[in-house]
Amino acid sequence: MRRRLLAAALVLAILLALALAVGPGLVEARLNRVQGAPAEVTPAAAALHRRLLVADLHCDALLWGRNLLKRGSRGHVDLPRLREGHVALQAFTVVTKTPHGLNVTRNAADSFDDITALALLQRWPPATVTSLTARALYQAGRLRDMAARSEGGLVLLRTRADVTALLERRAREPRVVGAWLGLEGAHALQGDLASVDALDAAGYRMIGLAHFFDNEWAGSAHGVKKGGLTDLGRRLVPELERRRILLDLAHASPAAIDEALALSRRPVVVSHTGVKGTCDNVRNLSDDQLRRVAATGGVIGIGFWETAVCGSDERAIAAAIVHAVRVAGPTHVGLGSDFDGAVTTPFDATGLPRVTRALMDVGLSEADIARVMGGNVARLLSEWLP
Repeated sequence: MRRRLLAAALVLAILLALALAVGPGLVEARLNRVQGAPAEVTPAAAALHRRLLVADLHCDALLWGRNLLKRGSRGHVDLPRLREGHVALQAFTVVTKTPHGLNVTRNAADSFDDITALALLQRWPPATVTSLTARALYQAGRLRDMAARSEGGLVLLRTRADVTALLERRAREPRVVGAWLGLEGAHALQGDLASVDALDAAGYRMIGLAHFFDNEWAGSAHGVKKGGLTDLGRRLVPELERRRILLDLAHASPAAIDEALALSRRPVVVSHTGVKGTCDNVRNLSDDQLRRVAATGGVIGIGFWETAVCGSDERAIAAAIVHAVRVAGPTHVGLGSDFDGAVTTPFDATGLPRVTRALMDVGLSEADIARVMGGNVARLLSEWLP
């Protein structure tokens, strides 16, 4: 009997070790897919793309535990692929909680949290099992660590001076990539406005009100009540502006967006979204919302996945961009891929020249393409970071 128990314990230990070793990779490979055949990029589009400053407002690659300094065989983003896609500026947005059974219509805040399971599988520090703030700080630490080990190839951006220095350096070294931190949902503050201190110190420069569920700060477009700002939320908006941390309205309910825009005195962003003008669903922005975000001086990042653009190729992405440009103006639209955000996209970061070609094909001017592909985001960071 004792031998049998020891053998069973050994088998369980081996199975646990296998789950820890390969489980996260299998989950990511299933969730972050590239679907679609490679598309040709014309010489003219390739040449234009190389002249552009490319920026992306949203990618969740820090969630998955990969070494982003090495080229991966799954997912969408790492430093080698950003370089191949000619990306100069990349937001690394941090997910701290997602309800099981995630959908765009209705999610309860008290549903089982899938990030808890992912944290256990990936052997995150013990504090992250119960603390959402600890999860945000841990993922921020991963980015800082990779930047420190990149030999200058990946630079963490905290201030306007950092952005200016990065862009000047890229003129000489086009392989260097600037990165900044964003947070998907203020629930990571755990109901305490003082938690902004720690996130600010960790380098967060963009914070969203809500993610897929209603929280203590604001309603979500995918929550149960979908309410507006709470009393805490009404205190958070001016506090972020005081610190020059960009307010991200992605995933917020229409009521929360309206109230936040009424309170805002600085530019806001919608880091990853679609537009109802080409893809009408609860996730996407109306024309009125596009105009009101533009009126703050902010930028709307157009996403690359099916729910955002109602299509599975760069033509659908371009159609959404063109609509946003017509409504909000060419100085207020950018890219918000949602790479590595548990979505399927037509390409990974290496495929960004396909967006440039699609924008050329629909007749957008080179000046407007340059703005959309990254110029608008570079301007925003250069003017509004601390």
